This record gives sequence, structure tokens and C-alpha cells, in this order.
Amino acid sequence: MSTKEKILEEVVLEEAIYNQNEIVMYNDDVNTFDHVIDTLIRVCNHTAEQAEQCSLIVHYNGKCTVKTGPYDELKPQCTQLLEAGLSAEIF
Repeated sequence: MSTKEKILEEVVLEEAIYNQNEIVMYNDDVNTFDHVIDTLIRVCNHTAEQAEQCSLIVHYNGKCTVKTGPYDELKPQCTQLLEAGLSAEIF
């Protein structure tokens, strides 16, 4: 691989990293842990362990990034979280 190809590869990788958005979920006093966990499994394709960890982070820290990726992929997932009564937004 030439130096030019390596630099181009690094630029593409850097762009991919910086073009990632996040769904941040916030704590509320309404939803149960079970509802949050079930919703994260269904909507964000989390494992049970991931979903449980995110629910605990949200509970104790007030918020948690639950998913990262391109905006176009996150938008429908964030909408589903909101429709399930969870508080979330995309950054």
C-alpha cells in the first residue's frame, strides 16, 4: 500500500468516526426498568445485558448513549423509543 493510499484510508476512517451520531436516553420517573430493557432489546437490538446496563446508567447518571451510527439509521430507532414513552434524542 502506498503512502497516498494509507493517508486516504486514514481520512476515510476519520470521517466515518466523526460522522457517527448518538441516541441519548434520559431518566424519567415513569417507565419501569423492565419496560426500558425490553424496549432497548426490541428497538436497538441490545442484548439483555446491554439493555440492563444502559437502564442502570440512565437511572444513576440521568442519561446514557444507547446507540451510535449514521443519523438515517438512528432516526427511526429514536422515534420508536419516543413512541414507547422513553425520553431520547439524537446528537
